[in-house]
Amino acid sequence: MFARPAFRMRTAAWLMATGILLLLGGCSEPQPTTLERVQKEGVLRVITRNSPSTYFQDRNGETGFEYELVKRFADDLGVELQVETADNLEDLFTRLNQPDGPHLAAAGLIATSGRDNLARFSTSYLDVAPQIVYRSGQRRPTGTAALPGKRIMVLKGSSHAEQLAALRPSLPELAFEESDAVEIVDLLRMVDEGQIDFTLVNANELAMNQVYFPNVRVAFDLGDPLPMSWAVAAGEDRSLLTEIDLFLHRSRDNGTLQRLTERYYGHVDVLGYVGAYTFAKHLQQRLPRYEKMFRQAAEQNGVDWRLLAAIGYQESLWQPTATSKTGVRGLMMLTQRTAQAMGVSNRLDPKQSIDGGARYFVHVHQGLPESIEEPDRTWFALAAYNVGGGHLEDARRLTEAEGLNPNKWLDVKKILPRLSQKQWYSKTRYGYARGGEPVHFVANIRRYYDILTWVTQPQLEGGELAESGLHIPAPNSHRPGNGVEQLPPL
Repeated sequence: MFARPAFRMRTAAWLMATGILLLLGGCSEPQPTTLERVQKEGVLRVITRNSPSTYFQDRNGETGFEYELVKRFADDLGVELQVETADNLEDLFTRLNQPDGPHLAAAGLIATSGRDNLARFSTSYLDVAPQIVYRSGQRRPTGTAALPGKRIMVLKGSSHAEQLAALRPSLPELAFEESDAVEIVDLLRMVDEGQIDFTLVNANELAMNQVYFPNVRVAFDLGDPLPMSWAVAAGEDRSLLTEIDLFLHRSRDNGTLQRLTERYYGHVDVLGYVGAYTFAKHLQQRLPRYEKMFRQAAEQNGVDWRLLAAIGYQESLWQPTATSKTGVRGLMMLTQRTAQAMGVSNRLDPKQSIDGGARYFVHVHQGLPESIEEPDRTWFALAAYNVGGGHLEDARRLTEAEGLNPNKWLDVKKILPRLSQKQWYSKTRYGYARGGEPVHFVANIRRYYDILTWVTQPQLEGGELAESGLHIPAPNSHRPGNGVEQLPPL
């Protein structure tokens, strides 16, 4: 009977200690949400694909539809954007769900039932039609019944693979290959070259690349347009996803999505496809307005004025108010960054643009390795002017690895198009580039330069100097350099 008070005291002490522990446990801070971590760290980490419709680097720096949109989201949050690229779709979803993985994926993803356990998807920001494409000259398939028995390839783990797999119950003989060693550009090239019969791509990706693959044609849309979305890691935390949805709704309402869609998918670049008749007309109607400016800039910078004029024509068709879908402007189509570096305050002023273009070309020319000699040095400088020095250096390394001469344009221009093929650009420092574009850029400028050289050469009869300015030579005029490659003096 005397032990009862002691028991009560021990029980009371135990209850008090337990209560304190419970109280302390209840006061512990909850784990921060993903959105709170982003805001605290001041960094939004995004994973994407290295492709022309998502993210890549060109002479303007980082660009691509997904990059532009997610950069605006990071700015909206007031944080820095960090971008990383995935080797393939499986790699993308794996890294997205790692504890220290990226915060979101912005990679042209379609929310499908097969991906429900891989990620949570945002509201749609672009509806895209999946399209079966084939090679011109072949019989056009008009429906899914034409697919069995054909060579078909799509990206491994893609929504396109899911779509084709869903057709098998009704088309048991349908076969297709999935590959994680290619990107959309590779698939279009394979169709263009006849390596495969069909592939399935989204309409926006085809629109961006159609000009580079003249043999690719649309057969038919495979179903209705599908919603493209961003993705966050699978789980219960919806904090960042909610903020993404609000941002995408605002972007749709304020016209941002419409402007980006038009900028990347609403135009077909026709520079370099201008016919001889149009060029001849522009020689007479446009060049005389700017020839004096080209000559002055050339004299000040030690460049052949006709080379500058050829660059200007390739870039803008000698139009001082030209503006491209990527934001480069003016007669020499300077980026904002390049214009500032070259001291150009108004890119739409033709004299400033020509002066800035001349200084920039000389800067690029002088920055090339000393091992590159003329005339190749000029062609390399033109390529770097177009695609950027980093990508050019990537191509030179690939050229050397193939046992070719990295200092010869004839060799490097064979390799440059590989920068748009995943099996090659995945081995480079700067990644994807439209490698075929600088090849066409240089070829066009050389052609324009040859014509300008021909029509502005002094008449050789009597040793008289030709009049200053543009003139048409007599039928018996000598075109300099027959059988010899002409070099623009620098």
